[in-house]
Amino acid sequence: MIRIFSSPASHLRQFRRNISTQATADTDEPNSLTILWHYQILDPSSDIVNHWNHIFLISCLISLFIDPLYFYLPYVVNGEACMSSDNNVSVLITYCRTIFDVFYLLHILMKFRMAFVAPGSRVFGRGELVMDPRQIRMRYLKSDFIIDLTAALPLPQILIWYVIPATKSGGTGQSNNTLALIVLIQYIPRLFVIFPLNSRIIKTTGFIAKTAWAGAAYNLLLYLLASHILGASWYLASIGRQHSCWTEKCVEEFERIPPCNLKFLDCSSMDTGSLERQYWLNMTKVLTNCDAKNDDSDFKFGMFAEAFTSEVASSRFFEKYLYCLWWGLRNLSSYGQNLSTSTYLGETTFCIVLCISGLILFAQIIGNMQTYLSSMTVKLEEWRIKKRDTEEWMRHRQLPEDLQERVRRFEQYKWLTTRGVNEEDILKSLPQDLRREIQRHLCLNLVRRVPFFAQMDDQLLDAICERLVSSLSTKGSYIVREGDPVNEMLFIIRGQMESSTTNGGRSGFFNSITLRPGDFCGEELLTWALVPNASLNLPSSTRSVKTLTEVEAFALQAEDLKFVANQFKRLHSMRLQHAFRYYSHQWRTWGACFIQAAWRRYKKKMLAKKLILEVNYDEDDDGYYSDEQDGEYSDEETGDRTSVDSPAQNLSTTILASRFAANTRRGALQRIAGAQPASLKMPKLLKPDEPDFSGEV
Repeated sequence: MIRIFSSPASHLRQFRRNISTQATADTDEPNSLTILWHYQILDPSSDIVNHWNHIFLISCLISLFIDPLYFYLPYVVNGEACMSSDNNVSVLITYCRTIFDVFYLLHILMKFRMAFVAPGSRVFGRGELVMDPRQIRMRYLKSDFIIDLTAALPLPQILIWYVIPATKSGGTGQSNNTLALIVLIQYIPRLFVIFPLNSRIIKTTGFIAKTAWAGAAYNLLLYLLASHILGASWYLASIGRQHSCWTEKCVEEFERIPPCNLKFLDCSSMDTGSLERQYWLNMTKVLTNCDAKNDDSDFKFGMFAEAFTSEVASSRFFEKYLYCLWWGLRNLSSYGQNLSTSTYLGETTFCIVLCISGLILFAQIIGNMQTYLSSMTVKLEEWRIKKRDTEEWMRHRQLPEDLQERVRRFEQYKWLTTRGVNEEDILKSLPQDLRREIQRHLCLNLVRRVPFFAQMDDQLLDAICERLVSSLSTKGSYIVREGDPVNEMLFIIRGQMESSTTNGGRSGFFNSITLRPGDFCGEELLTWALVPNASLNLPSSTRSVKTLTEVEAFALQAEDLKFVANQFKRLHSMRLQHAFRYYSHQWRTWGACFIQAAWRRYKKKMLAKKLILEVNYDEDDDGYYSDEQDGEYSDEETGDRTSVDSPAQNLSTTILASRFAANTRRGALQRIAGAQPASLKMPKLLKPDEPDFSGEV
């Protein structure tokens, strides 16, 4: 911050010099230099200057709309052959005009403190700003100051409230031509102000209106403004033509009795010399000869006759304004083709200007409107052309009807999802930091919905989000088939998919699960990426994945996953590997097979044990009954037989049972090894420990 010095003149001069030579005022500190804001040097590309340019552009358009309203002040009194001015409307117009003239003065003050780019520094980049106040003032005084000052002068107010009343008192009569001349002359510098301002806004921000509808409305407003100016000029010219006829016929009656006085053409004479004027009004032929409805009159009104045949000149202000606006809009759109003119030079010139203006405005403004409106449907039109080309290509290649329907369904689904916008092209054109922030905003919350990713820290998630790309699939599409190489991991955001396996085509083996939002497929790729010296060949898929509905997902390519695995060693932690195994459907299937095999081994072992016990029991019963029948049963013999034969039988039975159990276990392990995913080339994997999610292992 700059210190504020005390009152001595030397300190004040030093303060002004410091303020003048500093760089552009900091917009991040709204309270800085608020006391002496007029000492700031403004950057022409700053936000405050851009906002002011838009405000000043609107005020310029409104002031251009207000100025032609002065043309509607004179009106004709029916049957009195005189003209008057609407003072009430004049006060209102003058008040509004004065308010918007203040904006021109403020714009002049701002340009005295607005920096400019040195012409010699535009070789590279935006150039160097000149911040010296003296150079800024001298440059402005030599360039645009005269035009801005002329546009800001209150000339119509001075003319109406001071010049015209003074000339009327001298007996000059109506001054409509003078008023029109002053207003139209001041229109030239105001147009010179608004056109460079429009170009400056486009150069700084790139556009006038942010939306296509706003741009079309802006150009339509300019076209209506041109029609408003044309209608007001036509009305004032009609009043002038009527006054010229009255003046011409009045001069012819100077020598008649009663003589015509030019003061009679002003309605103010009705109060001062009412008897004399009334006598002249009863005897004169001015009204008959200057009646636009009289076809026998030798004075031709031409295209101005409509103002009097339709009684526009004697209507109320709002009525004649709307009529003149419609007249200007109609003839500007038709280039004046419906106008019937006389040989009057001013009338012919007016029609020529009207025709040329209509052509220019229609080519420029209406052309811009068409451009803005067509930009709203340009993507739709591109999609229609692409759809037509696709249909022609499918018919030319004679694709089957089911394939054609799948192509149509995919194109329709892609259009409804993206509206023809290629997100990858937009992101590639942005800087890396901005692209990373956008990817984080778009993907982070969705990625965290995947339970496996929820176990990762923010830095690892940012690296993954930066490399995720959107993927769209229609119903019935195969993402990957069993045995095909896996080139991406897919994380489901919306939709459902079916993941099934036959364990390499093994007969009698089939496993199928449904993947929902939050699940993922292609986990063979993660195992391949975690192996330190993995081969360049991509792993083969152990499952077939097919979409059950339309699916929106994020895809992580193989090279991107390998890069993340190499850069971030935390991906190799046991905690994440346990989480991966827990949420992986392949590992779940393998675990289920492992449990089934162990259960079957247990059941076979129990069955073998039960059979051995039953065999031993049957043999004991058979020996007892045979000895009893032969009458050779004795305690001594029985005791000898039990002590000698029973250990041999038990030993042989144990050996047979152990061999049977070993063969059963060996076959079960072989089946488990076959059920294990082929891509998981790890050492002998026992059932993993339950993952501990409370902290890193």
